[in-house]
Amino acid sequence: MPATPSPTRIARRLLRSNLLGALTYPHGVDRYVEIVRPLLLSSEVRAEIVSVRHQTPKSVTLALRPNHNWEGFKPGQFVGLSVDIDGVRETRSYSPASSPLSPDGLLEFTVSTHPEGKVSRHLRDHAAPGTIVGLTPADGEFLLPEPRPERVLLISGGSGITPVMSMLRTLCEEEYGGEISFLNYARSPLYALYGAELAKLAKRNTHLRVARGYTRGRGGQVAGRFCLDHVRNVASRHADAATFVCGPPALIDGVRQVWAVEGMPAPSVETFTAPAFALDTDGATGTVSFTSAGRQTVNSGLPLLEQAEDAGLEPNHGCRMGICNTCSCTKASGTVRNILTGELSSAGEEQIRICVSVPVGDVALNL
Repeated sequence: MPATPSPTRIARRLLRSNLLGALTYPHGVDRYVEIVRPLLLSSEVRAEIVSVRHQTPKSVTLALRPNHNWEGFKPGQFVGLSVDIDGVRETRSYSPASSPLSPDGLLEFTVSTHPEGKVSRHLRDHAAPGTIVGLTPADGEFLLPEPRPERVLLISGGSGITPVMSMLRTLCEEEYGGEISFLNYARSPLYALYGAELAKLAKRNTHLRVARGYTRGRGGQVAGRFCLDHVRNVASRHADAATFVCGPPALIDGVRQVWAVEGMPAPSVETFTAPAFALDTDGATGTVSFTSAGRQTVNSGLPLLEQAEDAGLEPNHGCRMGICNTCSCTKASGTVRNILTGELSSAGEEQIRICVSVPVGDVALNL
C-alpha cells in the first residue's frame, strides 16, 4: 500500500492550492500562516534559531534550522539573512560556516560586528533561540572545485574565516585525502574564532596543518602580517595548491602580490568589506524616475539605491556592495554605470543591482 502522507505534507499541499490562494487574495496564504506557524510557509525560506553562542566579544554564532523551502548551499557561498528591527525588515549577506554535509542539517553563521553594523549588532545583542529569520537562496562563485584538487590552501582574516571554515569542515566530512593548509589571521587571541575546533581538526586529520597569526598580539604560530614564509609554515607545496582567500582588502592584496611575484595563477578571493567608490556627484545630470512610486528626483550622482532612499522609498537591499542581488530591480530606460567595473549599459529593460549602479543622465526604474 502507498505510504500515507504526513500531516505536514498535507498542510504544504493545501498551502500551495489555487483555491486557498484565491480565498486569501490580495495578501496571500503566507501572510496568514506566518502568524501561527512562521516556518510552515508555502514559498518563503525561513529558519528558526536553535542555539546562540558568543565566541568573542564582537561576534555571535547562530545555529539555524531552515524550513522545507531551503534548497541548500555549497561551501563558500553566501546567504541573505533577514531580521525585523523596529518593524523594518533588514537583510545582510553572511557566509555559512557549517558544512552542507552536517548530519543535523543545521546552518551555522558566525556574525562579527562593526560600529555601523545595524544587523550584526542586533543579532549579537538580541538573537535568541526561537527567533525566526528569513533566508535568501545561496549564491556566489567562491567555491571548491569539482573534482577536488590534490592540495587546498585556505587563507582568511577576521570574519573571512566563515566561508573557508565551511570549506574545511566539508573536506573533513568528505574524508578528503589531499593536503589541506589553513592560515588564519585575527587581531588577537581574544578575537580569534574557532580556535578549539581548528586544533581538534588538526589533531584528528594528519593531512591538515593549521597556523594562526595575530596582527596586534602574540602567541600565534606565525608572527606579523601575511608573507610567503607564513604559507611555507603550513604548506609543503603551495605553487600547485588551489588557493582560497577571504578577508579584508589588505590581506587579499598581500596574497595577490606574493602570487604575482611567484608567477602563480591568481587565487580565488572573497571580501566582506565594501570597496571604495569614486563618484562624480558634481558632474551628475538628468532625472531619476521611480515609475511604480510615481516619483522623480534630480540625479545626485549617487548609486540608485541611495537616491531611492533619499526620495523616501524603501527598496529591498542586503549587502550594499553588489554581491547578494537583493536590491536587483528592472531599469525601464536610460544608461547606468556599474561602479564595480566602470561598464556602461544602455540596454532597454534590464535587471540591475541598484546598490552599485549610478545613473548617467535620465534613468527610469520600475520601483
